[in-house]
Formats: sequence, structure tokens, C-alpha cells
Amino acid sequence: MSGVVCQQVAIEFPSAAGPIKVLKGVDFEARPGELTMLVGPSGCGKTTLISVIAGLLRGATGSVNVFGQQVTSLSNRQLVPFRLANIGFIFQQYNLLAGLSVIENAAVPLVAAGSPWPDALDAARDLLNTLGLTPHLTKLPRQLSGGQQQRVAIARALVHKPRLLLCDEPTAALDGKSGQAVMGLLRDLAVSPDRAAIVVTHDPRVYAYANRIAHMEDGLLVNVEEVLPAQLATTH
Repeated sequence: MSGVVCQQVAIEFPSAAGPIKVLKGVDFEARPGELTMLVGPSGCGKTTLISVIAGLLRGATGSVNVFGQQVTSLSNRQLVPFRLANIGFIFQQYNLLAGLSVIENAAVPLVAAGSPWPDALDAARDLLNTLGLTPHLTKLPRQLSGGQQQRVAIARALVHKPRLLLCDEPTAALDGKSGQAVMGLLRDLAVSPDRAAIVVTHDPRVYAYANRIAHMEDGLLVNVEEVLPAQLATTH
């Protein structure tokens, strides 16, 4: 089964000068067991595409299939439980809750899906320990470095074991070393035979962590580059 299959996905936004076509009929695939990067100039539609795939942005035409489910056919009421069960999203600015501790932030998706707090905290603790955040579990986000905050965001996105991980510029606010470390963690933790990962990035330093690189321009997918196994980054 394919992880994500988009066929002729198009969307336009209103403006004073008339509708602006942001996606113009995108055909795109992200396979299970792979990390697919979406690259291209600012404004070409990368973030819009993953927002449509996640069901965060409605009104697109065409077909969006996520692990066998037609996302575009789901009602708003159906989308919430679908996302909670199947999608993890890592935002560029982390979007951590300032008043919650590290472990509480990471546990939020499980609680939202109905897990009791003690069980959610246990699962969050295990994942945060794996990410090297054991000394920071009770700290607030403002007490962490940018790289540490991004690791919390990764834990939050993965704690409910989603089948699809979507990342919007996960290294944009990080220095080179921290960015490499985060991409290594994403590849090691997010890529598995039953999970697909899509990363939007402007950072060519992390291209080596991709299995496939999809190039977008002006609302269209123009090229997909396969990354040979020997080219994949082996250190982080």
C-alpha cells in the first residue's frame, strides 16, 4: 500500500486581484519506509501541499489518499480522529505549549486521542528518553535550546505512532550541527516499513537524509529525484 498518493491536487486562494492558484494539479507520492523531501523556492506550494495532505487546509480539488483513506472525502468531524490516529505534524516554530512541561507537551496527542494522563506520560517519557531529553522532562519550553525544543516537537509528533509524519522546515531555526542531528533522528525514528515521512525544507545540507527529493516550482511538481542508498547520510 502506498503511504500518500496525490492526483491532480489543486487549490486557489482569494485575493483582491482575483483567485490565486497555489497548487495547479500536483501528482505526488510518498512511500512507506521512506523519507521524502519537498524542495523548491518560497511560495511554490510546498507547505500548502502538506497542509492539504494533513487535512488542515480544505477546499482542494483532486484526490489525496493517505494509507488507503481519501482525505478529501472526509468531513471536518471525521478529519479530527483520522489525524489523531494517523498523522504527526512537526511545525517550523515548534508550537509547544508554553505552560506545559516537556513531558506534558509530548503527551498531548495521546491525551487528545483519549489515553489517560498516566499512560500518556509514560509513553512520552520513553520517547523523550530515546531523544536524549531525560534531564529536561520537567522543564518548560522557554528553558530549552532550539535543538532541544525541536526534539520535544519530534516526540510530540511521534508519541501516538502515526503512519504519516509531516515536517515543515524542521531545521530552519537550527544551526548546522543541530539540524544534522535532528534529521538523523527523524530518519532513524520516523522511517519504518509502515510509516511514511514528508519533510519540507529549504536546507540543502540535509538533502542526504532523503530517500526521494520532490522538486516543486510555481504550484507544480516538476521532478522527483531518487537518492541511491550509497548516497544516504550515514552519520548525524
